[in-house]
Amino acid sequence: MAAGGAQRWFSRTGSLTLGWLLVVVGIPLMPLPGPGTIVLVAGVALLSRHYTWAARVLDPLETKAVEAARYGVATWPRIALSFLGGVWLMALAVVWTIDPRIPELEVLGIGLGPHLPAGGWGTGLGLAVSAIAAWALLLYSVRRWRPSPQDGDEDVDEREGTDGMEEAR
Repeated sequence: MAAGGAQRWFSRTGSLTLGWLLVVVGIPLMPLPGPGTIVLVAGVALLSRHYTWAARVLDPLETKAVEAARYGVATWPRIALSFLGGVWLMALAVVWTIDPRIPELEVLGIGLGPHLPAGGWGTGLGLAVSAIAAWALLLYSVRRWRPSPQDGDEDVDEREGTDGMEEAR
């Protein structure tokens, strides 16, 4: 298969297959620790190239995501807290991967211990991937939506009466 043929194949069949696979895998991942929502949205994004219903679902999601990203990088304290959230996820990934012994206890009739619930490398890997994705998205958002001093725009933190949402509105 020539390079052009492979590109045409992926453009239709491959993207449909991968899109549906991501949707099917993303749905059960949503309540679990890990990147379930990102996987699901990535699948819908691939399907939106072929189905109008997927494009309709994705449009308001994209608008809200951009609005939230702009709000999240509007001030340096928000950026720092977002970064620390990724550090927290990575720390949890290490703890869940190690799966240390914990005290046995009972909560609402459910026994816990001597191991962490869902402890092991699978949960740890999911948490680590989530932390890396969070940092990548934070870096992208800062580069894409945070005004730089070279643009002649004063620092967003110094603006009076703004919460960083004016550009998103």
